[in-house]
Amino acid sequence: MHGGKKSVAQHVFYEALELAEARANKPGLELFNTAMQNVMPSVEVRPRRVGGATYQVPVEVPHYRQLALGIRWILEAARKRGGRGMAQKLSAEFVDAASGLGAAVKRREDAFKMAEANRAFAHLRW
Repeated sequence: MHGGKKSVAQHVFYEALELAEARANKPGLELFNTAMQNVMPSVEVRPRRVGGATYQVPVEVPHYRQLALGIRWILEAARKRGGRGMAQKLSAEFVDAASGLGAAVKRREDAFKMAEANRAFAHLRW
């Protein structure tokens, strides 16, 4: 939502769900839920300073932050996507995310890989 235009954001979202439903031949809400499950991260890395060095420490992500990150990543990926309007871009991102493709899912996988790579610093969690 930009500039407090809630009604415009709602219209775009519902239109995107209808387009995604027609494209994937699945109920729109089910498609959206699947897309969110595929995008929400379970772990992320947080910087932690220990004795002058900064380590990337993997931590579990609380559910409310998983939702926020998932929505944010889907919107960012949809905005960068080519297409006519925001509804078409968003519907394409929903379909891709539900099938495990797309930029938002790649972002989640990158976050997971980063956490795996820094697993040795997990003992520095606070």
